[in-house]
Amino acid sequence: MKTSQYLLALLCPIILLSSCKKSDDEITANPKSSFTIEFEHQVNGAVLALNTTTYKNAKGEDFKINVFKYYVSNIRLSKADGTAYLVPESYYLIDESKSESKFITINKVPTGDYTKIEYTIGVDYALNFAGAQTGALDPINGMFWTWNSGYIFVKLEGTSPQSTAANNALTFHIGGVIDPNNTIRTFSTEINAANPLRVRTDAKPDVHFIVNAASLFTGKTDISFSALNFTMGGANSVIVADNYTKGLFRLDHIHN
Repeated sequence: MKTSQYLLALLCPIILLSSCKKSDDEITANPKSSFTIEFEHQVNGAVLALNTTTYKNAKGEDFKINVFKYYVSNIRLSKADGTAYLVPESYYLIDESKSESKFITINKVPTGDYTKIEYTIGVDYALNFAGAQTGALDPINGMFWTWNSGYIFVKLEGTSPQSTAANNALTFHIGGVIDPNNTIRTFSTEINAANPLRVRTDAKPDVHFIVNAASLFTGKTDISFSALNFTMGGANSVIVADNYTKGLFRLDHIHN
């Protein structure tokens, strides 16, 4: 009996220490948190207002915007040491007509300081051939070509007096993933190392992007609406995608 009591007395502290260590490890191991991305839509520095405000393109031609929406997907965060985190199943449809869509929350992100953010403008290659999906990728959102088995990556519709289309319409539906008309593009930006994206368990940062809708019509090629006012994939969509690749998004600031 005394031997058993002696062994028990020796084992109890070990068990307690092991239990405490496991508990502490579970609390501190791989902590995760969240942050928000805000997309502010503009047209060459002016607030984007659907259906009402008249803007000018790089050719000095007037135009109005009635529809403006696009996909942001495959969000990837990188740290200064080169390690990266790819947000799983990250597909978001940003729609100017739905203000809530311009704020997206990224959950379960490993804590740390991130100095680079990148994402796909559109939907990745595989999902364009996987058929219609659900959620942000549901065809009900009007961003899926049922006749072409693929997604519209960026959609802008409006009017311009210079458009030769019926009712002076502007129809820019950018999509397609097959070369030479592949319009999948990636946006990437470095974050100032002095003020990185600080993901913490006790704070929820906000990353603020300015989105310039007019970038569809200038950049690599200045577009005149008398010559190009309609595209649904194909070579003309490549022209537009090449324009907005660098000009559509700009990191404005981060609230940590």
